[in-house]
Amino acid sequence: MEMYTDVLLVTANVGSLFDNVTCLMSVFSQTVQSHKPRFIALHFQEVGGKDYMVNMGHAENFFCNIESNEEMRDFDRVCTYVDNHFKNVDSFTALGSMYFIHKSLKNIYQYDFNVKDFKAVSGQNKYVGSLDEVTTVEKEKFLKNFWPDFKWSRKGFMRTRWIIHNQGLDLVNVHLFHDASNLIACNASPSIYSDNRQKALRYVINRISDSSYTPLPFFLFGDFNFRLDTLSLVQNLSTSAVVQTVKKDSSNEVEKIICEQKDNDHKVLLHIETKIFAYLHQAVFTEDNGRAILKYDKEISAFHDVITEEDILFPPSYPYCEDYTKPTQYMNTRCPSWCDRILMSHTAQDIIHRRDEGASSVVYNTMGPNVCMGDHKPVFLSFALKTHGH
Repeated sequence: MEMYTDVLLVTANVGSLFDNVTCLMSVFSQTVQSHKPRFIALHFQEVGGKDYMVNMGHAENFFCNIESNEEMRDFDRVCTYVDNHFKNVDSFTALGSMYFIHKSLKNIYQYDFNVKDFKAVSGQNKYVGSLDEVTTVEKEKFLKNFWPDFKWSRKGFMRTRWIIHNQGLDLVNVHLFHDASNLIACNASPSIYSDNRQKALRYVINRISDSSYTPLPFFLFGDFNFRLDTLSLVQNLSTSAVVQTVKKDSSNEVEKIICEQKDNDHKVLLHIETKIFAYLHQAVFTEDNGRAILKYDKEISAFHDVITEEDILFPPSYPYCEDYTKPTQYMNTRCPSWCDRILMSHTAQDIIHRRDEGASSVVYNTMGPNVCMGDHKPVFLSFALKTHGH
């Protein structure tokens, strides 16, 4: 008999949230209240924040706060995986994953990658450290040769595998490389950064689909750092502008790009530097949830053969202003983009239940649109998973 289990998947880059998690907690509580999931998966990136050597001590408190949240009292099984072993530079990813199972759910099993078999989940299972010896999680940091020209950083992925009422699935926490320079991102379409992300994501998909273990439907959710096709976007935004490229005196290197409006006293329409992306009409990124710029979100199109995504009906998830009085404003540091995503295999899309013809029960959105949540807004997917019997 076909049954349904309400599932909530959340991804949050908490790099700039670490000194204030109260906002995340209250918004998370509201999301749990309104969607009433029975299985919750939380994927965090940049655990410990940007200054992780100083802040990593707070990481355990962060996870304890979530566990002890009033909304979680009916979830009697918890599995937590936190890679906070930053001294091990070859494998440190700063990824954290938490899974909550409601007391009403019976047949829940987790895969042991060592013995290649599923085991029933019980109690509180907390793993904090290097995770290298933990057999219920697979974790990998991307090798240096993925982007030899750029600084090596703590990017990678972490996978867990589950059976929920006889339905198996993989849940993969992913953090891909960012755009280090807006100027380099403008050089080509697609940019060199986009190419690097594509290689890394293809690697992840191949790894979780290879013959080491039986392939299962999978959900990939995390900070993919997908960016808009910056060159095409800038060309479009500056069609009616005078574009000036300023170079450094000492070299031929571009220092900034300034686009001035032709008919408005040289008013600066767009100003781009390595870490500045200031566009005069910021509303284009938020009006109608960014409809006008969604066509420049092209990075996922290279993967349509293997993964899909629910329709994006929310504004770009990054980079939000970290000023608590401006929760809906973007910072002028990067071009706003849909970095935080929940992607799935085609087989995973098949096990999502659409309640009524035409009226979907699936919700794909950002959390806390009107609350300051750091520079990323968490993104969630709420849906009913098709399962088989209890």
